[in-house]
Amino acid sequence: MRFGSIIAFVALCSFTAYYIYEPIPEDIEERWKLMLTNSFFRSLSHLADLSELLGLKDYMGVMYFITLAEKIVPMSDEHIKVTEEQFDGVDVVLYQPKKSDGDTKLRRAVIYLHGGGWCLGSSLMSPYDLLARKIVNELDAVVLSVEYRLAPAYHFPVPYEDVYRVVKHFLHKGVLAQYSVDPGRIAVSGDSAGGNLAAAVSQQLQKEPGQQVQLKAQALIYPVLQALDLNTPSYQQNQDMPILPRYLMVRFWSEYFTSDRAFFRAMMANTHNSPESSSLLKFVNWSTFLPARYHRKYNYSAPTVVQGEEAFGKGGASRSLADPRASPLLVPDSALHSLPKAYILTCEYDVLRDDGIMYATRLLSAGVEVTHEHYDTGFHGGLMFTVWPTDFLIGRRMTENYIKWLKENL
Repeated sequence: MRFGSIIAFVALCSFTAYYIYEPIPEDIEERWKLMLTNSFFRSLSHLADLSELLGLKDYMGVMYFITLAEKIVPMSDEHIKVTEEQFDGVDVVLYQPKKSDGDTKLRRAVIYLHGGGWCLGSSLMSPYDLLARKIVNELDAVVLSVEYRLAPAYHFPVPYEDVYRVVKHFLHKGVLAQYSVDPGRIAVSGDSAGGNLAAAVSQQLQKEPGQQVQLKAQALIYPVLQALDLNTPSYQQNQDMPILPRYLMVRFWSEYFTSDRAFFRAMMANTHNSPESSSLLKFVNWSTFLPARYHRKYNYSAPTVVQGEEAFGKGGASRSLADPRASPLLVPDSALHSLPKAYILTCEYDVLRDDGIMYATRLLSAGVEVTHEHYDTGFHGGLMFTVWPTDFLIGRRMTENYIKWLKENL
């Protein structure tokens, strides 16, 4: 009996070790912590697949547990006043430095857009709350976090439009005065899908007729910037990387546009481009915009263009592919020249690495001031891993460098 228990225990330990272990590159710091963290994400993803297969709950509905597990009620403290409000019908969270009597100082502001693939995430998650407080304390700034609506309940362009409405509302001079914000010192920032929304807002705002207050800076943290080519070198190199494997990123993209699974399958095969979107492939040609050292062993092959709506899904998904509000990399060079200075953070072990690098390359060529910070041992989501038990050293470094750039450039 005792021997059988030992065998069962050893088998359980072996299975656990086999499940947790992943062939993660040796140069990544805290590899075992990352493996343990990712084993939770993988388990939840498998559960989500099973739930969807059985018709119990859709995939993103199960994955949303990540958001619920991290949600907090934001509270004011002795230094920061926190309020939950609505700007033009959209929920926001405002973090403001507490003023002393007679304080009439105008402060800089950061509009922050959370990540989560447009399907997950919330400004009420503890890592975002912690980041907002750090920005307020270190920059003496106002932070506006936007609680935009999520897919698949609300497909593109709803999340983008929510964000754009909030930014437009906040940039009214009367609103800025109400919150003691300096109109000349406002940045928009976001991570992952939030970086996508921040880039899109920066581009569209400059085209707004009569817009008096413009953004001074945009800070994009491992942003996702295009959906036309999902086989860039970083998508291929990092297809099985922890936190954001290619499968999950493609699922996020497809859910952002439509719930039609045929479109997801086409995106997985990189055969989702319509004739309309194919004319824009020149803007995401990584053989042109990606520095040679990132090409690695990969050779450029233009994505297949397929005729017929059945290949691209229903509900306008094929039209959304060509919309720069969804894929900011698709704008022509002429639309880049007047954009605000940019901070772009990319990670070597991230499927989105090449999106950020290509955008940095194009912005620099257009004459925009760009700070590109690349983490050779970085992985997707690092900035959010600053809360125990998933606190990573690289997450702290990313946070410090990001805030340092804001302090010097805003």
